[in-house]
Amino acid sequence: QVQLVESGGGLVQAGGSLRLSCTTSGTIFRIFAMGWYRQAPGKQRELVAVITSGGNTNYADSVKGRFTISRANAKNTVYLQMNTLIPEDTAVYYCNARSPVTTQNYWGQGTQVTVSS
Repeated sequence: QVQLVESGGGLVQAGGSLRLSCTTSGTIFRIFAMGWYRQAPGKQRELVAVITSGGNTNYADSVKGRFTISRANAKNTVYLQMNTLIPEDTAVYYCNARSPVTTQNYWGQGTQVTVSS
């Protein structure tokens, strides 16, 4: 069973920073694209950022210039560095691993990020 273990959520004031981490198995990490999604109350889950096994990245327009996704291959870990946080970033953040060639798609349990104004 594939597990994605997330950490790093919490409460922060507007303008502050948080870093989320997601760790999985080496087999998954080496091949799959790793991403972060978020879901605010009453809203659909949306893509925040994704990074491929080759290091290519893509960001939602709402977080460009403020968030950075990266991967530490030696640790099988993907990070989401979130700077200049705003209240609209408040959501449950989910780590995702998606196969580039099959329908395999895995989710973490989610971590709460709350930004106070």
